[in-house]
Amino acid sequence: MDDGIGELVGRRPKTFGRRKMMPRACVADGKRHLRAFMSEVLEDLGFVTSECGSADELQAVLATDLPDLILLGIAADGIEPGQFLETLVREAFDGKVLAVGARESIIVKAVQQVGEEYGLAMLPPLTTPFAAETLRERVAMLLPDEPAPSPAVHVGEALHAGWLELWYQSKIDARSLVRCGAEALVRMRHPTWGVVPPAYFIPEAHDPHFRNLSEFVIERAVQDWHYLLERQSAVDLSINLPAPYLKEPQAVRDLCRRVPTHPAFGGLTIEIASEEAIHDLAFLTEAAREMRFHNIGLSIDNLGANWPELMGLDKIPFIKLKADRHFVTGCGNDRLKRTVCRHIVELAQGYGASAAAEGVETRGDLLAVNELGFDHVQGYLFGKPMPLKKFARSTLTRTVITGNE
Repeated sequence: MDDGIGELVGRRPKTFGRRKMMPRACVADGKRHLRAFMSEVLEDLGFVTSECGSADELQAVLATDLPDLILLGIAADGIEPGQFLETLVREAFDGKVLAVGARESIIVKAVQQVGEEYGLAMLPPLTTPFAAETLRERVAMLLPDEPAPSPAVHVGEALHAGWLELWYQSKIDARSLVRCGAEALVRMRHPTWGVVPPAYFIPEAHDPHFRNLSEFVIERAVQDWHYLLERQSAVDLSINLPAPYLKEPQAVRDLCRRVPTHPAFGGLTIEIASEEAIHDLAFLTEAAREMRFHNIGLSIDNLGANWPELMGLDKIPFIKLKADRHFVTGCGNDRLKRTVCRHIVELAQGYGASAAAEGVETRGDLLAVNELGFDHVQGYLFGKPMPLKKFARSTLTRTVITGNE
């Protein structure tokens, strides 16, 4: 296992210490399903992850990602771990190495011994099966004591660098508790700061309404819809778009042209922030008339204390009213929140629209919104937003409640 490693050790410079605000980890394992599983566990702990299935791939990751941790899966024959170790020494890796393998495995012990002999910073090995807390204890020195602040990042830079992606959160039928769709949420996977939410996005001076970002969201959502269709079944998606973008010349027509023509396509919902939606009711009414012929509907998002502004209208262009999470979370024990939620449900029923509750985080919240008459629910009780591939795997299970209290 150690052939060729010894001659590399004497000339190994120090590289570890170029720490990021979010720690980075590379999962090195020959089995794809194990890499995916370990990456998910590490991401839940706060790592930005990458994967490699061979020593050549590991060499490329070391050069581009500067990982703080290598999680090394131990195969049965021990050949591939030896190649991984040789690559780590050759590339002067000075981060931490965590070997993962079967309990009492001779190969795990050999990898640990060889790694230590040649100066790699080997953490105590992790034997399978293991608990998430055990993994956290192993890598605790790499995790920041405080959550890293998120920077303000220009959208143009992120689009050009390819840092943007869509994450998905399930929408649930409030009566049957069956998934009935998913909301696409923009996330930026920044090379230094990790996953950055949209609150920290800065528009470009020439694009104050996020036109380029909106077009990215539309195009990627359509691609992701096809991906989900191929791997399990069609999922009705919703995306968030600013109303000013839809007022751009040809924006609505271009949107209608981009939706899938596949017979399994059940429709696309465009969620508009309540302040913008109320301000642009006349325009959105006209836009909705054109969109509905292409199976696209409008939803008003984050509706809260401003619900009275929708009273007394002949009709509204929205197929769904979504209550703001600040009025949903804890509404079972808060009279004011419950009153706002009840009015939103009554408003939706009066206009023939459905009512959705976002921010359902406990079973108490779920019971409350059910009693109030919401049609759809969404929140951490049913799962956090997750990357596309992880979401695709999650939809294969019938369990939708995560057990949060």
